[in-house]
Amino acid sequence: MSNREDRYHTTSWDGRQVQRQQQSAAGGQAPRSQQSRSASGGQGGSKKKAKKSRINPLLGILLWVVIVVASSAIFAGVGWMLANDLCAFNKTPLETTVVISEEWITEKEVKQDDGTVEIETTADMGKVADALEEQGLIEYKWFFRLFSVFYKSSERIDAGTYVLNTDMDYMALVRAMHSTGSAETVDVTIPEGYSVQQIIDLLAEKGVGTVEDLTEAAENHVFDSYAFVDNENLGSITRLEGYLYPDTYNFYVGGDVVLAFNSMLSNFNTKVYENEDFSALFEASDYSFQEIITIASLIEKETDGTDRENIASVIYNRLENAGETAYYLQIDAALVYAAGRQITQEDYATLDSPYNLYTHTGLPPTPISNPGVASIKAALQPADTDYYYYVLGADGKHVFSRTLKEHEKAKAAAAAASN
Repeated sequence: MSNREDRYHTTSWDGRQVQRQQQSAAGGQAPRSQQSRSASGGQGGSKKKAKKSRINPLLGILLWVVIVVASSAIFAGVGWMLANDLCAFNKTPLETTVVISEEWITEKEVKQDDGTVEIETTADMGKVADALEEQGLIEYKWFFRLFSVFYKSSERIDAGTYVLNTDMDYMALVRAMHSTGSAETVDVTIPEGYSVQQIIDLLAEKGVGTVEDLTEAAENHVFDSYAFVDNENLGSITRLEGYLYPDTYNFYVGGDVVLAFNSMLSNFNTKVYENEDFSALFEASDYSFQEIITIASLIEKETDGTDRENIASVIYNRLENAGETAYYLQIDAALVYAAGRQITQEDYATLDSPYNLYTHTGLPPTPISNPGVASIKAALQPADTDYYYYVLGADGKHVFSRTLKEHEKAKAAAAAASN
């Protein structure tokens, strides 16, 4: 009886015995749950290994910090470039004219509260931005247009011709392109061979500025964008001599005279100082940059327009060989520059100045004029001659001589022909 009762007390059965019976009934196969447990048990080890291969938390934090710093640096760099454009920082000095076409301006009638009707205008900021970028006044059109939305620039700009410059920030540019911001301009041609004083007088005559303001700027303004300008020894206009590039300019009447000088210096910087065609020649020369420009300025004042290379050869022959001239250049144009007037016979011996090349050997302390490209090329590539002298002949051309004896004959012939 006890055995029969025990048969129905299944909870007391041995669990392992049940499993064996089930396996036997299923043909030796383990139950699905057991297979599943076995499979999961096998994967359990893999999961433990996967946990061990996770990235170190400290390395993750470090990576996050690197990403944040790099992103911040990129955004800071972009922000700085945009700020430079917005605020007109670190821009190459430039003055130019921008024309706002009437076709870019849209007019509409707006009824006011009192019943009156006013005409409101709106400028096409896309075309305005294109014009400003084309003239080199801004770098990022999209940023200027974004600024214009917040500043309501389209409502402030009028059709007209405006003189603008790279010292103007976005707000100043918009304000200047208003009818009250338009300005009169004047074209001024600087001839080759003009001195700084002659240029000042010409600019004053054209209304660009007063002689006093122009002289003050030439003497004392620090033009630190140009390595060739002497900004250490202020107080004399001669520091700009040789570097005001002869050309035709459009200047603002009655404006900032510094911008006028900047335009000429910038032109010289582009066409001479940073000109790749000249770079190798300047580097190959035994003379400094200033000395070459000084030689070019002497050539410019002495040439008849056809003999620059021969005059250059005379200057170099006298500088480098005692010959019959004992290193004296004896150039009248430098003496005229020193006197500031027409010279007399007495000046040759008595005018006390380092620009008197009859009493001082070598080159003058600065250029004596602002030479053009042709004279600069001649100074860099003189003719190969034995000439030490030249005199202006009756036909208006120079006669070149190797010796003093030949020179005296040429002078006598020129004098006889003129009588």
